[in-house]
Amino acid sequence: MTAIPSHERAALAAPPPAAPLLQVRDLTLAYRSEQQLIRATHQVSFDVLEGDRYVLLGASGCGKSSLLKAIAGFIAPQSGEIRLQGQVVREPGPDRVVVFQEFDQLPPWKRVLDNVAFGLTASRQCGRDEARERAAQALATVGLTRFADAFPHQLSGGMKQRVAIARALAMRPRVLLMDEPFAALDALTRRSLQQELLSLWQELRFTLLFVTHAIEEALLVGNRILLLSPHPGRVRAELDAEAFGFTSLGSEAFQAQAQRIHRLLFEHAAA
Repeated sequence: MTAIPSHERAALAAPPPAAPLLQVRDLTLAYRSEQQLIRATHQVSFDVLEGDRYVLLGASGCGKSSLLKAIAGFIAPQSGEIRLQGQVVREPGPDRVVVFQEFDQLPPWKRVLDNVAFGLTASRQCGRDEARERAAQALATVGLTRFADAFPHQLSGGMKQRVAIARALAMRPRVLLMDEPFAALDALTRRSLQQELLSLWQELRFTLLFVTHAIEEALLVGNRILLLSPHPGRVRAELDAEAFGFTSLGSEAFQAQAQRIHRLLFEHAAA
């Protein structure tokens, strides 16, 4: 019997690569104004794996928020398709929950606990008692248990955004979609929430799709980064950012990668 070489045995024993959780294929998005059809993205393709912290990075107007809204099911593609677990995305669903930039997205007449439970009861995922139990667990996860009976106007901007994150986590989505969620916050609160988000990811290992226009934030939050060209957004590059994070912030390697991303985004555009 002929012996199988060791490298071939290793290949045979290796598990097959995981199928992407989310697939975006040749996605073109467009809006119609009074005068013309405005293209937001052009034939954008990428894959998001289970447990990814996947970042869409680009300048304002490159279509990254439009991509997020299309994945959420709020915008129909002009062409191309989006698949979640192999199924074409055609409408919003509880398997995709969005946290937007505006932190005043909480109904002001509802207490914090009821705000967090609202998505569960509205989508009929569970009854009122279970919804409140899951909401309480989500508030504990983001460190806001003692504010469960507060109203939104009694919270700071950063606390409101933590409530919005808790509301999304309570839904237990397959993909958590975040559209520049910390952009409107001051620098210290933004850094604190970035750290909290990564701590939550370490604990829960959810799949995250995160939109930002800030290069440093992309390197801190993401394990993979998709660079989008200026309007209309096209894929410029995809980078592995697994090696970067708060422990490498300010390091020579971090700064070099940030400069490389800047060149890819802007110098190529000016050429």
